Amino acid sequence: MKQTLPTGRIRLFPTFILLLILGSLGLAFFFFSSSPASALIFATLTPTQENLWAYVSLPKATYTPTSLPTVTPIPTETPGVMDMEVVADTPVPKNAPLQQPQSAPAYSGSKYILVDISDQHMYVYDGDTLIYSFVASTGMNNATRVGTFAVQSKIPNAYGSTWDIWMPSWLGIYWSGGLENGIHALPILSNGGTLWAGFLGRPISYGCVVLGSYEAQVLYDWAEVGTPVEIRW
Repeated sequence: MKQTLPTGRIRLFPTFILLLILGSLGLAFFFFSSSPASALIFATLTPTQENLWAYVSLPKATYTPTSLPTVTPIPTETPGVMDMEVVADTPVPKNAPLQQPQSAPAYSGSKYILVDISDQHMYVYDGDTLIYSFVASTGMNNATRVGTFAVQSKIPNAYGSTWDIWMPSWLGIYWSGGLENGIHALPILSNGGTLWAGFLGRPISYGCVVLGSYEAQVLYDWAEVGTPVEIRW
């Protein structure tokens, strides 16, 4: 005797097969999409953006140091008149005797030196003709004496033992006690530095009349022993 399956069970069987197939396809797609192979395939299909930058080779900046300005010693003001002992070209022993004052010989020439303290300037005449005009510096605290004097000594490079300085182109003009004041170039320190460089034109010295190095040499070569020197306000 032949038996038949219920109609409802026959209809559910194809549906179950279809769901099984769809589930298998979904799992296969999930594993494929998460694999490195799928990433490589999809990467080749993705358009790449054009690079809007590039490497540039720039030279490294260099720094050239500038020379440092020379440091000039600034004098410390000392009240009162100060003079210095002057000797020729060699240091003086501490117990050396003081030089004795001497008077300048009679002078009959036409040369004349005028130092104006108020202007901090020197005017050099031959007769009535002005031949040189130099910026000068006189003594601090009115340490330079006013009056009419004369060149009484010439020393190419005098040594001031009081402050251990050299004074090129020295022209001695007057005595104060046993010490002499004069006209000279910017002093040279024992270490080779130039004292008061850059300060000419204002009172800076200890009593002498100071000129620039070139101007002092010109005056030294021109002046004679006995040349009158007037210092005034």
